[in-house]
Amino acid sequence: MARGDLTNHEWAVLAPLLPTQPVRGNQWRDHRQVINAICWVKRTGSPWRDLPERYGPWKTAYQRFRRWAADGTWASLKAHVIALAELDDDIDWDAQVDATIVRTHQHAAGARKGGSSTDARAAQGIGRSRGGLTTKIHTLADGRGRSLATRITPGQAADTQQLIPLLDQVRVPRPGQVGRPRKRPDSVTGDKAYSSRANRKALRDKRITTVIPEPNDQIANRKRRGQRGGRPPTFDPTAYKRRNQVERGFNRRKHWRGLATRYDKLGSHFQATLDLVETLDWLRAVPDHQDLRDRTLRAGT
Repeated sequence: MARGDLTNHEWAVLAPLLPTQPVRGNQWRDHRQVINAICWVKRTGSPWRDLPERYGPWKTAYQRFRRWAADGTWASLKAHVIALAELDDDIDWDAQVDATIVRTHQHAAGARKGGSSTDARAAQGIGRSRGGLTTKIHTLADGRGRSLATRITPGQAADTQQLIPLLDQVRVPRPGQVGRPRKRPDSVTGDKAYSSRANRKALRDKRITTVIPEPNDQIANRKRRGQRGGRPPTFDPTAYKRRNQVERGFNRRKHWRGLATRYDKLGSHFQATLDLVETLDWLRAVPDHQDLRDRTLRAGT
């Protein structure tokens, strides 16, 4: 087994959710071999045509990656492994939010279909930031840095506007599918970029503890207004010190060169790359190394 290929445990979790062979038509190439091929391309950042022969035809791997990006298979795999973590009470619901920027390769920068080049690139999550074309990855992670929700935007997009959409994406089924899915973390930790009044109000309305420091200009404005400025927001510096977990999660996922540099021209394909890498990040973060097939059976799949 090559480095980065699916282990038996990981395959046991993913296999039940993959599309089945249709009654008519040619026999599909083995899903496990094709996923390993896709992982090789995304892990190395190599062109699809450079895929080693042991993984089969490169066109098969690319077409299946593209098909599963379109029908939501990659997103469903990620949702499934998160649900398994909740089943084992393995999610740290003291969430953390942050964003990171990735450079866009010249091949991905050619996304111009549907209007002017600037508008077309923005529609695919590509923009100009720090002197070049970039994409920004916004993530709401659990307390161990594993992604609960992810969004991509052009690189110049403001972080503060993505917190509420990220919270709205969180939807984790309860163990045994009993009751409504969990949508609310216990707390959200973020840096000063997320310290807007709209974000703080949204977190209060959802009864989520806010661990976000105030920028100096907001502090000065509140003091200048006197009693009309209101009370200072509560802030736990001890909890804020643990915010590096979301940054560690970014570092783990950027070991995949196809994610650290964006080669995907379409935003949907880059989002699928994120879903794949984040799915494996959840699977490979399991601390007890138990047989994941047991977890799959208990989840009712």
